[in-house]
Amino acid sequence: MKHHISSASRWRFGLVGVGRGSAYGRLLADNSNCEVVACCDASHEALAHFQQELGMPDSACYTDYDQFISSLPMDAVFLGTPIPAHADETVKAVEAGVNVLSEVTAASTVEDCGRIVEAVRRTGKTYMLAENCCYWHFVLEWKELVQSGRLGTVVYSECEYLHPLPEMIVDPETGEYQWRAQRPPLHYCSHSLGPILEITRDRITRAMGMGQGHKVAPEHRVVGAIDIQVGLFETKRGALIKLLRTSIAPRRPHMHYYMLQGTRGYIETDRRGPKTGQVYLADEMEQAQEFELHLSDPNLPPEAHAGGHGTSEYLVVQEFLRALETGERPPLDEVRAMDLTVPGIIAHESVMQGGVWLNVPSFSE
Repeated sequence: MKHHISSASRWRFGLVGVGRGSAYGRLLADNSNCEVVACCDASHEALAHFQQELGMPDSACYTDYDQFISSLPMDAVFLGTPIPAHADETVKAVEAGVNVLSEVTAASTVEDCGRIVEAVRRTGKTYMLAENCCYWHFVLEWKELVQSGRLGTVVYSECEYLHPLPEMIVDPETGEYQWRAQRPPLHYCSHSLGPILEITRDRITRAMGMGQGHKVAPEHRVVGAIDIQVGLFETKRGALIKLLRTSIAPRRPHMHYYMLQGTRGYIETDRRGPKTGQVYLADEMEQAQEFELHLSDPNLPPEAHAGGHGTSEYLVVQEFLRALETGERPPLDEVRAMDLTVPGIIAHESVMQGGVWLNVPSFSE
């Protein structure tokens, strides 16, 4: 995969949700092919902070999305807003002739996922899901390993994302529920399923889920405060995937975990987090070997770290810009975005139906 592009174009970007968008804003502002021309956030305080950071005029800052999207000429927007808003914002953007780079996950419902796909197809604009975990350096290295065939055929995978953030579910000062209170743990699945599906070039066809308990915070009977959920998934190639997710169960530090079991060996991260890993390849090793894992590509320039999460967000931006330059579909386009989003929605629906297996719809043409 190429990491850099050269172009005479200067892409005009708008940022929506400057809290999360500030990371991408810094990457875009540092790119000579880009210009941040407008930003939007419902919070006046957050907007003022970001305005000062990038030195933007008052005329380029908005608290109303409709005014923002129809204000200045823009080539693309980055959406860093709450997930329930993604579908409406995406549809309005592409209908206004603006390309979209969207934070995960794509949407909160299957219907909204369908609305995004339909609008992108109808308008011909470029859409990409900013799933940064797919661009961690060790994930890209694992992708090469698996696709070389050295692991054999992947028959089973595990992924976990245990990240307690109770303060983002219930405001600790006011006691009011925030938007994540309505996000079941399994809905936030792309950080976990994304790397597995990208490494294996597979998609999920069936899903089931379990987990409705409220023992960690019994006073909060909302889906966002479910203790923990487990999803099981079957892929088009016949592999099984297990996903473990929580947004409230105590875990410090929070952690990601990945494991792929192939017919010739396995590879996995340490359960303490993706800093070290272990690999065993039959006929190549007498026993499993440990190795260091890296979130950042050591061959990228220092500015590639500006977004955070290693160099992954830099690579997300590069992929999106390449798609704009060439007119080609980005790797995580509107269809692939739903491959990484919809399984979690269906798995939670399975939870609500008592843990039955349900088919996962495909948005492929």
